[in-house]
Amino acid sequence: MAWRDSRRSRSRLALFMSSIVLGIAALVGINSFGDNLARSIGEQARELLGADLVLSSSQPFDAKLAPTLQKLGQRRSDEASFASLVSFPRTQGVRLAQVRALGPGFPYYGDWETQPAAAAAQFKAGQSVGALVDDVLLAQFDVRVGDSVKVGTLTLPIVGRVLNTPGQTGFSSAVAPKVFIPKSLLARTNLIKPGSRVQYRTYYQFAPATDVAATIKPLEAKLEASNIDSDTVASRQQQTGRAFRDLTRFLSLVAFVALLLGCVGVASAVNLYVQEKLASVAVLRCLGASGRQALLIYLIQTSGLGLLGAIIGAALGAVVQLVLPKVLGSFLPVAVSVAVSPSAVAIGLVTGLAMAVLFALLPLLSIRRVSPLRVLRASFDEDTTAPDPLRGLVLGIVLIFIVAFAYAQTREWKQALGFAAGLLVALGALAGLGLGLRYLLRRYFPVGWSYVARQGLANLFRPQNQTVTLIISLGLGTFLLATLFLTQALLLSRVQLSASGQQPNLVLFDIQTEQQKGVEQLLLQQGIPIMQRVPIVTMRLASINRRTVGELRKDTANGIPRFALTREYRVTYRDTLSASEKLTAGTPPRPAVAGGLPRVSVDGDYFKRVKLKLGDTLTFNVQGAPLSAVVGGTREVDWARVQTNFLVVFPTGVLEPAPQFHVILTRVKDNQQLAAAQRALVRDFPNVSAIDLGLVLQTVDEILSKISFVIRFMAGFSILTGLLVLASSVLISRYQRTRESVLLRTLGASRSQILRITVLEYALLGTLAALAGVLLAALAAWALAFWVFETPFVSSSLLWLPALVALVAGLTALIGGLNSRSVLSQPPLAVLRAEG
Repeated sequence: MAWRDSRRSRSRLALFMSSIVLGIAALVGINSFGDNLARSIGEQARELLGADLVLSSSQPFDAKLAPTLQKLGQRRSDEASFASLVSFPRTQGVRLAQVRALGPGFPYYGDWETQPAAAAAQFKAGQSVGALVDDVLLAQFDVRVGDSVKVGTLTLPIVGRVLNTPGQTGFSSAVAPKVFIPKSLLARTNLIKPGSRVQYRTYYQFAPATDVAATIKPLEAKLEASNIDSDTVASRQQQTGRAFRDLTRFLSLVAFVALLLGCVGVASAVNLYVQEKLASVAVLRCLGASGRQALLIYLIQTSGLGLLGAIIGAALGAVVQLVLPKVLGSFLPVAVSVAVSPSAVAIGLVTGLAMAVLFALLPLLSIRRVSPLRVLRASFDEDTTAPDPLRGLVLGIVLIFIVAFAYAQTREWKQALGFAAGLLVALGALAGLGLGLRYLLRRYFPVGWSYVARQGLANLFRPQNQTVTLIISLGLGTFLLATLFLTQALLLSRVQLSASGQQPNLVLFDIQTEQQKGVEQLLLQQGIPIMQRVPIVTMRLASINRRTVGELRKDTANGIPRFALTREYRVTYRDTLSASEKLTAGTPPRPAVAGGLPRVSVDGDYFKRVKLKLGDTLTFNVQGAPLSAVVGGTREVDWARVQTNFLVVFPTGVLEPAPQFHVILTRVKDNQQLAAAQRALVRDFPNVSAIDLGLVLQTVDEILSKISFVIRFMAGFSILTGLLVLASSVLISRYQRTRESVLLRTLGASRSQILRITVLEYALLGTLAALAGVLLAALAAWALAFWVFETPFVSSSLLWLPALVALVAGLTALIGGLNSRSVLSQPPLAVLRAEG
């Protein structure tokens, strides 16, 4: 019966069921891409690390460990990495780069691509007497292989252009371009000074099938005591996989929203379909069919078409995953091998079918209550207007399904519940807008308006209208897209503060104490003001309340994050708070009184995460010397402000004798003044590095733009789904529109008037939906700014929202007008005869 009854309506239902195709395509494409990426990371994990084991520290390795470390592995290669200004004498270009002084051998795995290709082989063999420079850096300053690069006091010929380094993405090259020099020439740069920020690494290659983790396990205590971190292939694979798994999970949630939009369309389609089939159901009831049988007939139809839509969507998703590695290429540290993931396809099919059935059930439940009396009395509609108690159960299952899916993607209940709650608020607000619009139009209908305007408004509350459906689908799509744009603008605004007003836009660091006066004099000669001087001392945490870091790390129940116990702290000393700080508890930093300990001030968030209390004792290892202090107060720190901020601040009179370096914050007028200052620094103080915050802003802008494009790429599925729902809404109600058109034409309305009525109806729907979407987006962006990013909301980013409203309204009116043209071509006589 389900098969026979569907013959007249397959094309109409299939079109509306296709609204879930895009959602399933996005879901399967993202999940399949995530599976492929995880597999590729596993296969290329050694290439990511370039070795089997990496030991790293911010200080030279303890000489006592040298005999033990030399026995590890078959081959080893040492590296010293640090940030420094480099210059190109021929073009006079100067930029901050990451200098990597490498010994022969590395990388042991993966392809190190250079031009010419022989340059990498010579460098690995220890036969190179020149530098390898990232392609990004050479292109920026129009430098060629054969030119020279100056690193500190060392000038080297450029022997190769680096195109690809194992484990390095295009973004990392743009943010921190690399200059590789032989380790044997490091001392000639004269850049390593006391207090310089240098990362020391040793790369090891082991014999095949060696259990590296088991080999270094007996050394973990000694490595930890010497502040040496270890990184194996397995740990790097886990870290990289976790980072990109979070990205794919987020994108899956965006795809899931597209699927929900499609399901809203399914519910609308089935609701209209049910209204047309009520007479047929009444006949079936007269012939002896039960309400359950009648429900199953149409549930089989919708389930079959839902399964068909899910299958087509899964096939399309296989195509989408072919595109994603290209879209996300600059993010990825590995080459992704593309293959269809059976698990992703299975999840997509089950999710699509389940959502289609659940949303179709909501209107289908009314079939159970259709009375046989409807055959005799067409106006008998009490049987379907009363609420069905099972609707609440189905809605509950839908809600559980949404929360469960969100949890499967985020693995955190708070985020899953927040996602579901936010979605319900948006859906509820849009549905309330649609219902409120219908009520207001009925209650306060403008009877004095023109004929076309009255008819267009009346269409919004007449039987079988699509007001609520279209406002939800279009409004939700607009809400998603607008929220993404506003969030991007919000993130950029935090960085753009550095380019506005009189805030610092140049940071000089690694200034030695004996160099400070000379650097300041150089800046003043260039007409550059000194805006802030900050001394910095590096140290590590040794104990909290006399419990050593080793003991605290073993006690997993204390809840102290690992980073707080193992990180290197860079602290400063002063007796007052800076402009970016606000006292929240206790006192500012205070010197020791009557032989006691000095009182330090810590960041409030750090204070909470490390489970500290006022009066606790912290003992630090200041480059070999123990130093104890008492937690005297907490500060709220504005980390977005362009100036040096610190987790821990000591009082004056304590750290002055410690090895330290200085940071100077200043502001240059333009690029010419910046270039002159950088050239002077490279000439007179080669170890001093300068961060151009304007360049940082530009780089962050590019990164956020690319990330935003990736997210908009997925949000586009939601927009397309909303447009498909819109188009198919008009088509599915063509029968009703045809009757209305014939009646209006019989009463004397022209085709032009009928077309204007339709365009007015859909233009109003599109405008209201878009307005609601952008208002919800503004509210969501404000909430993100206040609670997540803790930064002022940028109202200037709202200026482009009217253009988005106009675009959505225009597209809605256009699609409504085009799809309704076929209604106008129907001859009135044919329709009236069919009615008869």
